[in-house]
Amino acid sequence: MKNFFLLILIISNFIFIFIHFKKKIKNIFYKKKIIETDVNEIHNIFETVKIDEIIQAPKKKAIIKTFSISAENKIVGMTSDYEAWIIGCISKVSKNIFEFGTCSGKTTYIMALNSSIDSKIITLTLGPSDVEDLRIDNADNKVSYRNIINESIYKKFLFSGSEEENKIEVIFKNSLKFDEKNYEKAFDLIFIDGGHTYSIVKNDSEKAFKMIRKNGIILWHDYNVGKTSSKDVVKYINKVSVNRKIKKIKNTSLCFYKEEG
Repeated sequence: MKNFFLLILIISNFIFIFIHFKKKIKNIFYKKKIIETDVNEIHNIFETVKIDEIIQAPKKKAIIKTFSISAENKIVGMTSDYEAWIIGCISKVSKNIFEFGTCSGKTTYIMALNSSIDSKIITLTLGPSDVEDLRIDNADNKVSYRNIINESIYKKFLFSGSEEENKIEVIFKNSLKFDEKNYEKAFDLIFIDGGHTYSIVKNDSEKAFKMIRKNGIILWHDYNVGKTSSKDVVKYINKVSVNRKIKKIKNTSLCFYKEEG
């Protein structure tokens, strides 16, 4: 009987440790397969000014317009403040921008706030009525499929009614049915943050590779090793990075690819 209770105690402790350190445990077994790099490798806008031996500041050109969202909005899956800063900076040097996955429009708005007055942003999203036509592939992550439905509830966006809305064209369409032929080599920046199932990540990425112009940048959001809802993002990027120079930006869930000119 004593041994039985000891066994129960060991199992209980193991379960407790796993629950509280699940992410760290997963990271031990799911090693990152792509190179991590500093943000300043992407573009010279991220060059810093040395203040002293322990601190460096961004240059004036890397100061962006941004905002935060109240938790009352209950918006899920947003970029971190650091990631938003990176996207805002790249938007400053991008005239033609495309986004897979609008959601609430927060990232779209940040890109619009920081891009030039004559820039153009096209953002592709599912409308609430489009969700009914969704079909899941057997290999797709079921959690990610559920998230697609939860994030496709918007008819209006955070930028709706703003001056910056004039820069933005919203296309309500399933990205699997989106025809990229009219947009080949057209964009300086493409942000991929749509559906996180494998079939959609693959579709959006393959279209983005055709749509990006020379010296343009593709960004993927949610490269989170060990996170269930991101596993298809990780799986696809690990696979495609064998043949393409895709790198992860340190201290973010962003990966980037630069089309060499």
